Amino acid sequence: MEIARSKGPKDLLNWDDIKKMKYSWNVACESMRLLSPAQGAFREVIHDFTYKGFTIPKGWKTFWTVHSTHKNPKYFPDPEKFDPSRFEGNGPAPYTFVPFGGGPRMCAGREYARLQILVYMHNVVTRFKWEKAIPDEKITYQLSSIPVHGLPVILKPHKL
Repeated sequence: MEIARSKGPKDLLNWDDIKKMKYSWNVACESMRLLSPAQGAFREVIHDFTYKGFTIPKGWKTFWTVHSTHKNPKYFPDPEKFDPSRFEGNGPAPYTFVPFGGGPRMCAGREYARLQILVYMHNVVTRFKWEKAIPDEKITYQLSSIPVHGLPVILKPHKL
């Protein structure tokens, strides 16, 4: 809220403000760790290998999932707990937090996404009060979390 207190009601964020939003980014990262924007990806095996007694041949398609590290207590103690402090300092070990992938296939839009997430968070926190439309709505867990009622929306045409 430090940035919000330093701004007038119509003042926009600037790059210096964005750079100061370290805790907000930690919150966003912890949110993405708990429910990643991508669940994983397919990769083609480039040479035969054995994993836990199973041989995976070259050419097969494998699916890696972010949950193999994001929810692993070896890398994230008490993995179901929401704890943005995990991302303070140097943050998690390389390739343990991968909502944007990693290495040469890392999402090219990562920094743009970071900017968009931080601007969105700032505006939501400073301009709106949110209330749940269905206070006790249950969440189902499948490949991703889905509201029980499917998050119904009403679309109205723009007036031209």
